[in-house]
Amino acid sequence: MVAVTVPGSEILTSGLNMIAQSLQIPVIIFLVIFAFFAIVTLGSLIAEYTSRRKVSPDGLEKIIYAISNAGSSDELLNIIKNSGIYENQKVILVKILRSESLTAETRQTLARKLVEFEETNAAKRIERTDIVTRIGPTLGLMGTLIPMGPGLAALGAGDVNTLANAIIVAFDTTVVGIGAGAVGYFVSKIRRRWYEEDLSNLDALCDALLDKLKH
Repeated sequence: MVAVTVPGSEILTSGLNMIAQSLQIPVIIFLVIFAFFAIVTLGSLIAEYTSRRKVSPDGLEKIIYAISNAGSSDELLNIIKNSGIYENQKVILVKILRSESLTAETRQTLARKLVEFEETNAAKRIERTDIVTRIGPTLGLMGTLIPMGPGLAALGAGDVNTLANAIIVAFDTTVVGIGAGAVGYFVSKIRRRWYEEDLSNLDALCDALLDKLKH
């Protein structure tokens, strides 16, 4: 059987090969960036863990009871400032407290928007590592496949050294891509749990404060 060549297929094949080979250097550069980012992110996670203020259920309950039993705005302000929550959460509660001139409905809208801003900031931090989690292994796979084409072609010509170099590049990019993705997944998983807990605590405190300001 005689192989039939479609007119123009060689041009298309050559074009695809040129595009694929031109992506090798950018892929390797991005993998190096992702690997550096993964190391820095892991370090920042450790630093964040050491400075993390974890509010226990009992501690949160005490703050809520203190807010409910407060007799004045000054007492509420002292309770918020002396609580063991994060500074940005204190700022939100103080803004809600100082919105007494607003109607109850408007105050509730303000509180909801302030909490949404916190949710957005938390999502942005997690989004960075989520990108590395998804794109890192993809770049690793691209870095594996791109050099294998010329390597296999060199093997057909008897050039074993070129094939060996291509395999080394393929393995290195795979390891770096999967490693960066694994670190990104780990950091995202831990931070997502932390931020969900913090936002849940903030929601509870906002609700308690809003309920107090109604009376």
